[in-house]
Amino acid sequence: MRKVQALPLRRHHSVTAERIIDAVTRQMCTLDNPGFCVACGNEQDGCEPDMQRGMCEACGVPGVYGAEELLWHVKVRPRQKAKA
Repeated sequence: MRKVQALPLRRHHSVTAERIIDAVTRQMCTLDNPGFCVACGNEQDGCEPDMQRGMCEACGVPGVYGAEELLWHVKVRPRQKAKA
């Protein structure tokens, strides 16, 4: 069986891990279906969680990914404990 290696996804600098986690949380707790354009950073509603290469309403580039899909592509760093 051949191993499949996922290529790193280049994303706009404004699409941060914090924004993606916030969007996934909203998706689980509300009726929002957020996604992000990796080309321009636009947040777009009405995206399936596993959407890939959807058309961006802001820039017209097929670079919209669902929030849950993008979560697979980010490195989430654990929060540092505050020093007393």
